[in-house]
Amino acid sequence: MDKIAVLIPCYNEEQTIAKVVHDVKNALPEAVVYVYDNNSTDRTVELAKAAGAEIRYEYKQGKGNVIRRMFREIDAQCYLMIDGDDTYPLDCARELVDKVLLHNADMVVGDRLSSTYFTENKRPFHNFGNSLMRTGINSLFHSDIKDIMTGYRAFSYEFVKTFPVFSTGFEIETEMTIHAVNYGMQVENVVVEYRDRPAGSVSKLNTYSDGMRVIHKMLQLYKNYKPLRFFGALCLLLVLVALCFMIPVLAEYLRTGLVPRFPTLIASGFVVLAGIQSFFAGMILDVLAAKDRRDFEYRLAKISVEKRSKMN
Repeated sequence: MDKIAVLIPCYNEEQTIAKVVHDVKNALPEAVVYVYDNNSTDRTVELAKAAGAEIRYEYKQGKGNVIRRMFREIDAQCYLMIDGDDTYPLDCARELVDKVLLHNADMVVGDRLSSTYFTENKRPFHNFGNSLMRTGINSLFHSDIKDIMTGYRAFSYEFVKTFPVFSTGFEIETEMTIHAVNYGMQVENVVVEYRDRPAGSVSKLNTYSDGMRVIHKMLQLYKNYKPLRFFGALCLLLVLVALCFMIPVLAEYLRTGLVPRFPTLIASGFVVLAGIQSFFAGMILDVLAAKDRRDFEYRLAKISVEKRSKMN
């Protein structure tokens, strides 16, 4: 088991990968650096290997697929994940790692949004999207995560080995964040500097399609982890819609004793029934979610024992 494993997912980063590997080795000389190549068509692998990184491969395209492979294959007391595009200075790497090794943090978030991100990043919709996701997740899950979409994070062994990766693309950061918050894992924030990609280096993140996937992932996980709130809100919405159509019909009945719009009354009744059904579905799923959280604690304890045996 490595003490510190630095994980760098890469796809066509020949312009910056050698510098990133050298910077990691200078900041964390005791760490093992793993570059996971995701079907690069340039000299990324060649340059990373020359810089001293251990090269591994994930042939299924997508950042989520790469992270699944990394988490499955590498055993370490602390994992530091960083992008290969040289947008994150390594002067904070030791602080992120120490939060895991010395302060028992399960996930440490490299917070770009509290430093230079909004001035350095040249894509305004990325700025808006990051702010939207931070506000949305912190509101829905009652958390205080400073940067949801950052690719600069440190993890404990317990986090990595209990995190089920379902995402295939850039929504993976959202999934990691919500997983940690939902299961009450220790999450800490470290403010890090951010610098824009150098000229000629191209981001693989599509503002609109990947943005919609991230929002969909957030709502999907909210439904899965907080079903009573989700279906309770749906119930309330359906009942309110039904009342908007039903009240005029009832008012007319009270005034004249006649029901002139039977179809509207019947449809409103069915909508109310759908709302009630939604509420009870949320109650049932909430019991299952509570059981899942209990089972997670058993899995976490088992993983902790496994870690100690590997360290010995």
